[in-house]
Amino acid sequence: MSFIVFAALLLAAIGCAIIGGIYFAFSAFIMRAFAEIPREHGMSAMQSINRVIVRSLFLPAFFGSAILSLFLIAAWWLGWGGLRSGYALIGALLYFVTSFVSTIVFNVPLNNELERTDAASPEADGVWSRYLSRWTKWNHLRTVTSLLAAIAFSIAAAEQEFG
Repeated sequence: MSFIVFAALLLAAIGCAIIGGIYFAFSAFIMRAFAEIPREHGMSAMQSINRVIVRSLFLPAFFGSAILSLFLIAAWWLGWGGLRSGYALIGALLYFVTSFVSTIVFNVPLNNELERTDAASPEADGVWSRYLSRWTKWNHLRTVTSLLAAIAFSIAAAEQEFG
């Protein structure tokens, strides 16, 4: 069981780092670039990204990291494989609550609203302005917490392996 826990910690660290890196790109420059181009182009580009991302390798990393987080919470709680690292619990809670759950509760509804909006319609200005502000704010949180989760999982894996 300790090898399974160690492998789960490593995979969770990698998954969270991948997800955090994707979020980082959006927070650092993609959303700013979309805000600087004409609204119709920015909205259309983001709508396309939202359609493509659900058919990409993003989803296995996103959901896989959530499943690993839940497994690691259970492993920590039950002491499977000797897992008692607070870093494992912190990483799992950070990723699951602030990356996974906040995506479903905040970012996905914003994506859905954006998808329903015609970029050439009169209401598009307000939708796009709100979207840029709110979606990016929640994305900043997801970026930081996903990367912190990756660090916490890495520390827990090192503790698990090297004591």
